[in-house]
Amino acid sequence: MKIIARAGREDIAFVYIARTRRDKLVEFVEALQPPLPREEKWVLIISSLSGCPVRCRICDGGGDYQGRLIEAEILSQIDYLVTGRFPDRKIPVKKFKIQFARVGEPALNNAVLDVLDSLPDLYHAPGLISCLSTIAPQGSEDFFDRLMEIKKRRYPKRFQLQFSIHSTDVRIRNRLIPFPKWDLEKIGRYGEEFYDRGGRKVTLNFAVGDGIVIDPDKLLKIFNPDAFLIKITPINPTIAATKHGLKTDITVLPEVVERIRSSGFEVIFSIGELEENRIGSNCGQYFRRYKYQSNGIDAYTYDLEPLSEDSSDQGIE
Repeated sequence: MKIIARAGREDIAFVYIARTRRDKLVEFVEALQPPLPREEKWVLIISSLSGCPVRCRICDGGGDYQGRLIEAEILSQIDYLVTGRFPDRKIPVKKFKIQFARVGEPALNNAVLDVLDSLPDLYHAPGLISCLSTIAPQGSEDFFDRLMEIKKRRYPKRFQLQFSIHSTDVRIRNRLIPFPKWDLEKIGRYGEEFYDRGGRKVTLNFAVGDGIVIDPDKLLKIFNPDAFLIKITPINPTIAATKHGLKTDITVLPEVVERIRSSGFEVIFSIGELEENRIGSNCGQYFRRYKYQSNGIDAYTYDLEPLSEDSSDQGIE
């Protein structure tokens, strides 16, 4: 894999663009959470597809779909970032998160499972937490069966599973995520079995925008607060969200959080580092998109720095 460019800041995040040996373009990210130093928390955000067929209305990663990445192409993203900071692959970070959440729905690629199964053997990383964000596509039952087996065997207390829900209203949810997917009831049944007492709760993520409905009573009927938590975020500034007229009034979010919290759920209210929007490293952003369409948003404002580096590939490509 050849690294061809990056954009960002050392103290916040870098977005990397690479080309694989099969000529697939890939984006991946390393990020900090200011003011925490890297030794406390370091996050890698990895792509599992080249482009994405889902085309969520708030995500710039949809389209330009060139297919699944193979296991070596996924591992090379991780290994390039790891060996750039820790050449001996010993990672003394208290919370070292590898998120399969940059570009591509991970449940459409079984190679993600092979990577998850191998990660604990590839790095000495006591703080490793693997994270997978998914819409739960229809027909992916075999993927999720194996994911549960790997999680319970490899990561019983250190795995974060997040379902992108966005709305409890079926019509709105289908508009935001125009792709065949599990209904909320099926997600509820799976998540309750996936959860291990003492481990991380399953996250239900809502990117809340104007006119997007979240009904706490419906959530309570379907999801057990002992096994699920709710994550509330604004819609990040993306070209896709702007095109579809989707935006967030930040001032209303605390009231949304309080309504859900009052119903009995643990709620995470997450507003990312705003400079990440300008870097293009936040959720739903895809740096290459800015090259093809006019911006008009406060995002992707950092210049790409050309690079010409071959990634360390552990002999895996």
